[in-house]
Amino acid sequence: MTDLKSQKRMAAKVMDVGENRVWINPDEQEKVEEAITRKDIRNLVESGTIQKKDVKGTSKGRSRKKKKQKKKGQRKGHGKRKGKKTARKGSKQEWMEQIRALRKRMKEMKEEGEITNDEYWDLYDMAKGGFFRDKNHLENHVENKME
Repeated sequence: MTDLKSQKRMAAKVMDVGENRVWINPDEQEKVEEAITRKDIRNLVESGTIQKKDVKGTSKGRSRKKKKQKKKGQRKGHGKRKGKKTARKGSKQEWMEQIRALRKRMKEMKEEGEITNDEYWDLYDMAKGGFFRDKNHLENHVENKME
């Protein structure tokens, strides 16, 4: 096997790729040895004796699989989390969800006649003050107060 360094270098320049991407047909090495000008190299490229190798990329298969799992709720445990609890959902967002649920339940209770209008506003102020942990707590409080 002979040294085809200069031919490989010229072919890389002609095809406008790196030297690592140049492929020379091992069966036609004698032909390539005789090619000493750029024109000779160009002819060999056209005939297919010298070719470009494809660019190697990074497979997205693993990342697609991971994304699919995350969509299902996997790979999201405590060990995968970084930052504070409030970095994922802000404390204001949390509060808004809670207070809206409480106010909606209190409205339902008032309409169903479980509580009076005066009681509703007392409970409303308590909810705004952060007294109730959740809807269950609100309902228990109402039941115990009625007894």
